[in-house]
Amino acid sequence: MNRSRLAKSYKSILPYFLSLIISLPAFSQVIAPTAPSGAGPTSTGAQGVPQSGPRGTGTTGTGNTQSGPGGQQGTGQQGANQQGGNQQQGNQQQGNDGQGGDKGKNAANQNGQNSEGGEQSKINTSTSTTLTPEEQAKEAMRQKIYGYSIFADKNLAPIPDLQIVTPTTYVVGPGDEMKIYLYNYAESTYEVVVNKDGFISIPRVGNVMVAGRTIEEIRKILIDKFAKFVPGMLGGGGETARTKLMVTLGEVRSVKVFVTGEVINPGTYTVSSLSSAFNALYQAGGPNEIGSFREIRVVRQGKVVSKMDIYDYLVNGKIDGDIRVQENDNIVVGYYLKRAEIAGMVKRPGIYELTPEEKLGDVLRYSGGFNDKAYRARLKIQRITSRERKILDVPETQYDTFEMATGDSITVETVLDRYENIVTIQGAVMRPGEYSLDNSPTLKQLIENAQGMREDAFVGRVNVLRTREDLTIQTIPINYTDVLNGVTPDLVLTRLDEVIVPSRFEMAETAFVSVEGEVNNTKIGENEGKFPYTTDMTLEDVLVQAGGLKESAYTSEIEVVRRKRNSVAGAANAQISEVYKFNVNRDLSLNAKATNFVLFPFDQVIVRKSPNYVEQQTVFVEGEVLVNGPYTIINKNDKISDIIKRAGGLTELAYPEGATLLRRTVVKNLDEPVDYEQVQQTEKRIKSGTLTGDLPNVKEEKIGIVLKNILKNPGSFEDLVVQEGDIIRIPKRLETVQVTGSVLYPTTVKYGKGMNFTDYISQSGGFTVQSLRKSSYIKYPNGNIDRTRRFLFFNVYPKVQPGSEIFVPTRAAPALNPQQTIATATGLLGSVMSLILAVLAFRSIN
Repeated sequence: MNRSRLAKSYKSILPYFLSLIISLPAFSQVIAPTAPSGAGPTSTGAQGVPQSGPRGTGTTGTGNTQSGPGGQQGTGQQGANQQGGNQQQGNQQQGNDGQGGDKGKNAANQNGQNSEGGEQSKINTSTSTTLTPEEQAKEAMRQKIYGYSIFADKNLAPIPDLQIVTPTTYVVGPGDEMKIYLYNYAESTYEVVVNKDGFISIPRVGNVMVAGRTIEEIRKILIDKFAKFVPGMLGGGGETARTKLMVTLGEVRSVKVFVTGEVINPGTYTVSSLSSAFNALYQAGGPNEIGSFREIRVVRQGKVVSKMDIYDYLVNGKIDGDIRVQENDNIVVGYYLKRAEIAGMVKRPGIYELTPEEKLGDVLRYSGGFNDKAYRARLKIQRITSRERKILDVPETQYDTFEMATGDSITVETVLDRYENIVTIQGAVMRPGEYSLDNSPTLKQLIENAQGMREDAFVGRVNVLRTREDLTIQTIPINYTDVLNGVTPDLVLTRLDEVIVPSRFEMAETAFVSVEGEVNNTKIGENEGKFPYTTDMTLEDVLVQAGGLKESAYTSEIEVVRRKRNSVAGAANAQISEVYKFNVNRDLSLNAKATNFVLFPFDQVIVRKSPNYVEQQTVFVEGEVLVNGPYTIINKNDKISDIIKRAGGLTELAYPEGATLLRRTVVKNLDEPVDYEQVQQTEKRIKSGTLTGDLPNVKEEKIGIVLKNILKNPGSFEDLVVQEGDIIRIPKRLETVQVTGSVLYPTTVKYGKGMNFTDYISQSGGFTVQSLRKSSYIKYPNGNIDRTRRFLFFNVYPKVQPGSEIFVPTRAAPALNPQQTIATATGLLGSVMSLILAVLAFRSIN
């Protein structure tokens, strides 16, 4: 019973236990939150501005300091809180031990460079994918403002270097460490710290008020103080002091400044006393999207002690009003008063803030000036009035005097892609091209600037193409000879005029002489057998240009075909050409009467092939002959028996009944263009016997020959004349017969001397029901075909030889016409009905 109750209680507790296990990761995140890397948490004061971290001792205030503007020590504060301290306790410690706190901060500043880099990097990288559309638009607006990028650049970090020569104008305050050196006649060293009341204590000298005084002023005061008991501090009698006094800074104090107004991160920042107002402004992220870059005030004790213009730093690299900050200084950034945006063809488009006295020319100067292709003559400015927008056109002469209004948008357009003073000359001149109308105002001057006309210029018809104001083209023909002779006045050119000087060569048809036939023209693919005609060109000249005669050339009758230029017009038998025949020697010389035969333009020289010239032709013998290989045709009527005889005859294993003659020829399709180069390559491979595989333009024929009869009766009708590229194949003795087609078991059967056609069918299982016996045929080894014949009702089958192939076709089912289909269906239906009636009758009898 107790066990059942315990089990029930466990069942009720189990869901809660599982819920606790599931929620443990969430509790762990609440209990131990992970601090963001790279920057400490920013505490918010009563006004919602960032406050500086607690100014504790060097151990507490600087422990594990990672980032934070001007000593905003988030992790140090966190460490203090973990040790049981709080912000109020840190402030009490600061009040009790101000000097120690300052030293701690100074050590932190030296080690972490005022811890400015991390917080500034957080400011500079504030843009992320989690920004709302409004924040993204605000960030995009800031990126366009000139000067924002310098504050957003984390690589800038204008942090003052503490390892510098002590500035004589430095104003000393509580927390500064001073080192006083006496040297030369008397030597001594003192290291003192200015207390919170502004005094330093020196043995024998006592307390000296130094707060609010510069280093140079303090040095003079100390000289006066030490002069009472140190000899040689004051010079006399025209001599300088023998004991020198030097004051330098050791550890400098930290000061608290306020950055307020229109900045990215307004608040209180702790910086080094060597820092300037610009340093503090950089730590605050700089002016925001509505803040002013031109007037930044430094307020000290209720009075404006300095004003800064960031543009002075951006343009000139310096800021006149950038003074060192002091305790409780307030750097105020107000609203901008006048701002304009410039876009288009300038070096640095963006938004620029202007002072009340600055003009349009200042905006152009800040933007870096025009680009190379900018339209400088006029600018378009869009201005927002109290009711609507309006556009202003400002000419180039008013850039330095034009008053800008806030919100103006300046657009700099690109220059037109056209020339204002261009004229062009083309054709038969020495230097065609584009010229300036200012230096070539007339036609004569333009041709002179083009270094005159070429020798082939057709000066009687120079055309000037003039573009009118409506962009239509007008042609002005000029006889330039009349211009040179003063008969016609010189033509005054206008912008975009195009002068065309024609060439006599371009106006005449290009003359050539063609050479065809048996010549060594190695550039036939480039010139197509055509050679430029030159005056007094002879037949010998053109044959030399064609590379001379081939060995196959028919030199005794070389023809020159010439156009007939003066034939009778309209006559049916009018002569259209003339033919001249020459006997040319191999050295390209003619006889005395025909030598120096001058050619005319478009003459056609034909060198025919010699009728007695035949290149070597080869046939190939393969198989059972004594010597296989290629054999050259000796006589045009060489036959198969001649080739076999030259091959040494047949071997003992030769099977002459299976000999074949393979002949391959190139087929040209008249309906398609012929690739003569490919045809030539194919014919070359056929002649050399290296053609393998099937080609679409090659016809291959297997000619059945009866080699036994050919060798028995050489020169007979069956003894064929061989052609170039023929292949004679003589197989080895064959001992099988192949049976294929509609038989029960297609196979290869060993040849038997007394076996006939049906015996081989039987060896393959016999005919099938679908066998078409009367159409059976046999293919002999030499390629011949013999079919089955009919005698009365009997099939007479062909004779079988070794190596034959028997083929039995399949009987095709006859196609039924509609009447036969209907009759067949009716018969089947009648049979089925008869069967049904018979079954019913049998059942009734039972």
